[in-house]
Amino acid sequence: MATLKLLVWCALSALVLACGDSGAPSAAIPATVDTAVPAASGKSANFKVAVILKSFTNPFFVEMAKGARQAQAETGIELEIKTSTPDTSTEQQIRLINSQIKSGVNAIVISPVDTRLAVPALKAAHDAGIKIVNIDERLNPEALTANALYFVPYIGVDSEQGAYQAAKFIANQITRPTEVAIVEGVPGAATAIARQHGAHRAFQENHHLRVVPAGAANWKADEAYELAQRLFKAHPKIGAVYCANDLMAIGVIKYLQEVGNSKVLVGGFDALEEAKGAIRAGQMSVTVDQRAALQGYLGVTSALKLLRGEEVPKVLLVETQLVSASGLKP
Repeated sequence: MATLKLLVWCALSALVLACGDSGAPSAAIPATVDTAVPAASGKSANFKVAVILKSFTNPFFVEMAKGARQAQAETGIELEIKTSTPDTSTEQQIRLINSQIKSGVNAIVISPVDTRLAVPALKAAHDAGIKIVNIDERLNPEALTANALYFVPYIGVDSEQGAYQAAKFIANQITRPTEVAIVEGVPGAATAIARQHGAHRAFQENHHLRVVPAGAANWKADEAYELAQRLFKAHPKIGAVYCANDLMAIGVIKYLQEVGNSKVLVGGFDALEEAKGAIRAGQMSVTVDQRAALQGYLGVTSALKLLRGEEVPKVLLVETQLVSASGLKP
């Protein structure tokens, strides 16, 4: 079985796409492959890798950590997983990076809270001989260049396209004039911007829809709940809300349940188990699976390849998958 998994992984790695970035090319992991992650080859007990994520209060990062732990089990590395509390604390994440430099890790795999402010600390890590792999939220290219970090592999998804597909799924169900809204993540964050753009593009393609301003809820359910209170007071006829992650969608759904409004179509992003439950219950229309465990796994295995002197793609995109009621077991 391990041999079969390795063959599958090798086949996936061969799917190299043309890329406009300098350095190693991009590769894609197709959505048609089962979400079980492929086996890593070879034991690497002498390597110490730190995975720095956002808060475990978001189940997405719990899943990401599971994938990292699977890579650890298969390779025998020493693995530390650190998180920020709260998940918006840039200062704490920078302290975590600095502490891992002092502890002598060989590689850091990071989902950055702030894609610009984290870069100088990562530059210090790089200068100390530590390999850097970026997962989930992509580090700002201008900040990387300004800090002379010219090759930091990125593993993630096309957030713009994933949000577009989810919002399109919602938009296709609306055939008469309707107000819709987009609840954004952290203002200025690259992922938040991409998902907002994708959803807006999908809604604009349906001439029946008018997008009304909603604002940001910083990826949090409680802030989305409070935002929904204000939003529906200002626009009581809204027929659909696309949220840039599932936690915010869950916050909006909580508000809608409290006021007895079951007609609003709600979409999200992350495919959390709670979101899947809401879809099964008819409270939510769609979410996007960005395969968090696979991202965490690939982050660690890519770090190991760098430590072994092997080539890795500069960009490795994991394809997203739409999750709706038709694809979920009752």
